[in-house]
Amino acid sequence: MKNVRAKKHLGQHFLKDLSVAQQTADLATKSGLNQWLEIGPGMGVLTQYLLHSDINLKAIDLDQESVEYLHKNYPDLDVVYGDFLKQPLHTWFDGEFGIIGNFPYNISSQIMFKTLENRHIIPIFCGMFQLEVAQRIVSPPGNKTYGILSVLVQCFYDVTIEIKIPPGAFAPPPKVHSAVILAKRNQRNLEVDESLFFDVVKTAFQQRRKTLSNALKKFNIPKDLVLQNPMFKLRAERLTVDDFIELTRFIAQHRN
Repeated sequence: MKNVRAKKHLGQHFLKDLSVAQQTADLATKSGLNQWLEIGPGMGVLTQYLLHSDINLKAIDLDQESVEYLHKNYPDLDVVYGDFLKQPLHTWFDGEFGIIGNFPYNISSQIMFKTLENRHIIPIFCGMFQLEVAQRIVSPPGNKTYGILSVLVQCFYDVTIEIKIPPGAFAPPPKVHSAVILAKRNQRNLEVDESLFFDVVKTAFQQRRKTLSNALKKFNIPKDLVLQNPMFKLRAERLTVDDFIELTRFIAQHRN
């Protein structure tokens, strides 16, 4: 069967660098986790190395042509046609599993958010992102790249950039550099209302140029308490993950 044609509307850039594929697969197969879901396997460049290891691998792709190619060339692979973002993830495996893939850059952040929502069954995440997005995910406080994704991912996962990849490693080559991140679920107990925490973080960064006293007005904290709490004098990018947890606890106690 002929090669699959990369489709612009699906954001496809197929990995062709076998060394990068091998290194990425090793991050998964050496983790000790034996159940993995690959998102967007394309023509199976990463898949082939995952199949060589002793793991239970399943795959999902929104490109029917890719699914047909994989069925023909990797008949042992359990691959289905579908949209990962619309899948109930608890039905894929019995127990915990990892997520891996060369993600379409137009939905990579959405994939990360869905992983966060299902973190109780996803202890490890290994994905290929646009370098700028990867840097945003791992960014420490105080940087312009530090934002919603940084705080929410780092709250629940210990995350590192493992591989940086030039455009020429893909076909067609994207206009940006890429990176593989590895995220391992940490043991942090949030101990505050999760939906409120997410809301506080998102609201704070949506008006990141304002101090938190102005950015978080919708939570209706009495003005005298706002003036007493030094965190409200800062902008969102100055707060650590633990600061945001403490801020959420404060808001839960004092909002009208």
